[in-house]
Amino acid sequence: MVFIKFLIQTVLISLSGVMAPGPVTAVTVGKGSDSPHAGAFISIGHGIVEFPLMIALFFGFGVVLEIPFVKSLIAILGGAFLFWMGIGMLKEMKTARVEQKKDNRSPILLGIVLSAGNPYFLLWWATVGVTLILRSVGFGFWGFMIFAFVHWMCDLVWLYFLSVLSYKGGEFFGKKFQVIVFGVCGVVLIIFSVLFVKDGLSFFFRSI
Repeated sequence: MVFIKFLIQTVLISLSGVMAPGPVTAVTVGKGSDSPHAGAFISIGHGIVEFPLMIALFFGFGVVLEIPFVKSLIAILGGAFLFWMGIGMLKEMKTARVEQKKDNRSPILLGIVLSAGNPYFLLWWATVGVTLILRSVGFGFWGFMIFAFVHWMCDLVWLYFLSVLSYKGGEFFGKKFQVIVFGVCGVVLIIFSVLFVKDGLSFFFRSI
């Protein structure tokens, strides 16, 4: 019964992080214009980064993520990638090629890069995530494994839902809807890129 309560708390806390607007959300909605299954593949890419990270934190790797230089490097590289993606989305919107030319970038690869390059994702795991992992340890190794799977399922369900919603919206509203989606997502990614770089520089100057 105690373990069930812990899993319920895990779902609620995980969803609060997953559902917060961010780069992965924006890209999922954008890729959802091409395929309703994009969110599932993005979550797989996310999991490729997240599962090893959870295992590393399980064995005490979290302290590395607190090193200012490491946080700075991750934030700046992540910000540069988001800026590149945001500009790409705005270009597709301006040339009105949303329906004519599909985005061929692998959603799994996008899930990997967006997760690994997101300092807030790493910060969440270094703080909230570590706390949940430490609690899961009290239920043994299999308790930790079940916790990890349940957390990732929250990512899968939410991102899949977003991509299906985006795809259905595109079918119903047509090209205009997709142009608006790409425009909004492009701006969101650029805003996050600026915030990431700003935080990265802040981390860097604190470390010197």
